[in-house]
Amino acid sequence: MELVTDGASPASIPADRTGSKGAVRPTPVWQLAVLGVVSSAFISGACWMSGHVHADATLQTTARFFHVAALIVGLGSVLAVDWFAVLWLLGRRRLSDILNTACTLQVPIWLGLAGLVVTGLFLRPNLQSPLTLVKLGLVLAVTVNGLYAHWLGQRLERHQDGQVPRHLLVQSGVAATVSQTGWWGATLIGYLNSQS
Repeated sequence: MELVTDGASPASIPADRTGSKGAVRPTPVWQLAVLGVVSSAFISGACWMSGHVHADATLQTTARFFHVAALIVGLGSVLAVDWFAVLWLLGRRRLSDILNTACTLQVPIWLGLAGLVVTGLFLRPNLQSPLTLVKLGLVLAVTVNGLYAHWLGQRLERHQDGQVPRHLLVQSGVAATVSQTGWWGATLIGYLNSQS
């Protein structure tokens, strides 16, 4: 689900970032769109560079270790956020719990994702393979979905003490589904590719 928020308290935010009630103003959509374009360019650049990097066996082994470590950090953090979301939907946690968890884990999530992309440069991905292209599509989907989840988390913050509108619940479910499908799908394809 990756509902990511700023995490800053209203008291520590400059006056121009707070609304009339002291709530943090949501990140402008244009900033998230720019981040989406930059992230997509970063992933595309990594794909291009992977065809020009010739790693020896030692570097490949090291990259494989850090690739798995980045996966554990990123996917583990996403699972923690989504588990809190399930507990919230079951009425066993407050909305503020999931938003605080997402805020706390946003750095490991993004570091894990960036680590996967960077270490993937040295693993000789076969960009002619349809499975590899699907994996790259899933990585891109997870990245864009993470930005969408950030936007969504800021809207959910407004409803911490009340009823969450149905459309936000549906959007949260879609974001969680995309997140889990993307992370697990890319993991499965990476495993299959490592066996061939």
